[in-house]
Amino acid sequence: MGLRISPSILSADFGQLTAECARVAAVADWIHVDVMDNHFVPNLTLGLPVVESLVKTVTTPIDCHLMIADPDRWAPGYAEVGAGSVTFHIEAAKSPKQIASDIRAQGARVGIALKPGTALEEYVDLLPHIDMLLIMTVEPGFGGQSFMADQMSKVRMARELIKAGDLSVWIQVDGGVSAATIQECADAGADTFVAGSAVYQSADPASVVSTLRELATAATNTSWWCAH
Repeated sequence: MGLRISPSILSADFGQLTAECARVAAVADWIHVDVMDNHFVPNLTLGLPVVESLVKTVTTPIDCHLMIADPDRWAPGYAEVGAGSVTFHIEAAKSPKQIASDIRAQGARVGIALKPGTALEEYVDLLPHIDMLLIMTVEPGFGGQSFMADQMSKVRMARELIKAGDLSVWIQVDGGVSAATIQECADAGADTFVAGSAVYQSADPASVVSTLRELATAATNTSWWCAH
């Protein structure tokens, strides 16, 4: 069972993003880029031009998490400039299946994200149309928030649905993921982990990524959902 660690540059030095990405390049599977527009969430980060630049200068695949209004219009553009994975929020989407199709047409993986208060049950029909389901374990908008353990029931439900449907859909968790919480996430059924402040607020980000991988792997190997 392959696990993926995607360090979030939301907690990195925005003045040296290429260098910050390079600090984890040897150990990270993806670089997670949080795009916020100050409309869908009350924060403003970076946008398409910065992602386009990162794609050209960073060797690790870019995993874009779009916390933006009107993803129907804007999401495919991130795939077009070379992001390897583009995730949009279901709460902001008008035609999620069309967005998914448009993103895939540009050669990228597609994900949908659910806020903590959004029920998974309403969107089960979308699972066959996506490559990743992002279950937020904090309210989207700001880094450094406390992990919401009550979202693990949603992760477990997602894993059960994906297993039952024999689907190749990754389950990503984002928010408060650290050495103290990643095993709980992995045991619930997550296989793709975003960690921001835990990684970039440490003196040795690469070492933290390696530790997170070890902890997630250990939890997965003894979990209920992993084939032994």
